[in-house]
Amino acid sequence: MSKPIIKVENLKRDFFVGDEIVHALRGVDFTITEGEFVTIMGTSGSGKSTLLNILGCLDTPTAGEYDLDGVPVRTMGKNERATLRNRKIGFVFQSYNLLAKTTALENVELPLMYNPNISSKQRHERAVKALQDVGLGDRMNHKSNQMSGGQQQRVAIARALVNQPVIILADEATGNLDSRTSFEILALMQRLHSEDKRTIIFVTHNPELAHFSSRNIVIRDGRIKEDTYNQNIKLATDVLASLPKEE
Repeated sequence: MSKPIIKVENLKRDFFVGDEIVHALRGVDFTITEGEFVTIMGTSGSGKSTLLNILGCLDTPTAGEYDLDGVPVRTMGKNERATLRNRKIGFVFQSYNLLAKTTALENVELPLMYNPNISSKQRHERAVKALQDVGLGDRMNHKSNQMSGGQQQRVAIARALVNQPVIILADEATGNLDSRTSFEILALMQRLHSEDKRTIIFVTHNPELAHFSSRNIVIRDGRIKEDTYNQNIKLATDVLASLPKEE
């Protein structure tokens, strides 16, 4: 039996807009186990971003329970959540969120700066390995403005990996990339999932991405409308091979 990494039960999140209450999440339940590659899908206003913020320990639910790797999150204070987030979650964002004037290596080392148990030597070694794992062993000393969008997103993935998190949380991670580069990033995610047994949650509005994950959760109006397993997973490497060669 696989270990539960994320468990949410009757998750609700309300916001006050003026005098009105907006019910962003209306009772969400699911469990994600170790080694799953899950897409969470929904249009704008579906509750997808609210759910992402809760899963990422950036926000807390109004009601319901959220356990991350066996740790109950809802009753935690802000500082406790920040520590848990840094140790347990690797984030990959649509806009990369890299520091512009620092090298790839320095960007990847950054999450480890907040971990007093890791020495500067370990920090360097881990960052080098993470960059090698995403195919950027030869670009470690390049700065963000010297790299393409796809390379910057690889740096962001290396940064997400460096803390050896229990989950990678990707928010529209291919949203700013052209088709070829999107499938290159997707192929990398599939490799991390299959070879390293990484648990990955890919939050997206793009329904095409559901074909490349092992499970797809669709959220609409703050509720889960579908939760299905993919019996015929497409390989991003196959799509890449079929694309016309760049001149």
